[in-house]
Amino acid sequence: MTTPSDHTARLVPETPETPGTSGAPGTSAVPAPEAPRVAVRGEARLEVDPETARIGVTVGARGGDRRAALHDLTMRNNAVLDLLRSYGEATEKLETGAFSISPELRGRGERVRAYHGKVHVQAVFNDFTALGEVTTRLADLELTSVSGPWWGLRPGSPVHREARQEAVRQAVARAREYAEAVGAELAGLIDIADLGAESQPEFAAARTGYGAAAPAGRAAASPAPAALDLEPRRQTVHARINARFKITPPVL
Repeated sequence: MTTPSDHTARLVPETPETPGTSGAPGTSAVPAPEAPRVAVRGEARLEVDPETARIGVTVGARGGDRRAALHDLTMRNNAVLDLLRSYGEATEKLETGAFSISPELRGRGERVRAYHGKVHVQAVFNDFTALGEVTTRLADLELTSVSGPWWGLRPGSPVHREARQEAVRQAVARAREYAEAVGAELAGLIDIADLGAESQPEFAAARTGYGAAAPAGRAAASPAPAALDLEPRRQTVHARINARFKITPPVL
């Protein structure tokens, strides 16, 4: 939303001096006529569909000794990676983040009761048709939690360029309106200051699901849960610039 100050034009006179006859006896320098200027701000706001969706997966494991916990964690992590890779080109990026394995102590003697392991994985998808299915399948795995999706645009998305160009067009149109209000016309561009064009921070969705340890008696081949219906969140891109123009002498 623009504020009243955003629409305020500032007419600033320029006072460059031209060579005069100050060196001749009895004469003085004659200043050049004032060249008025108008300073405006241009803004643009575009709403577009996201290009990527990022999810976070945390894989956990618990064992009576360190080696058992590490082995279990390795198996679960491999299962998650295999599942994500099975979606082919829909998975644009796959990264493994932090890994930890730590003892759970009990009693004054700090005896080790068990070992807990965790590994964090991030995946970026460019095909949203499979996103609900893969998220649900991940959340159904034992000792696995899923967060996301976070929708976003790529850093080099053409949407950012479109927003900046639209901001410049808005600045030119606004400057022309101000000039016409005083009976003048735009005579030239002085400068454009880019105040930045950035995407709205990605929306962090609530956790989409948790996978818990399977209860005793759970069938090994239980039916897969229904896929989540995830609607992409539209992204807002802003661009703001300051621009100054020369105008012809006003007719007031």
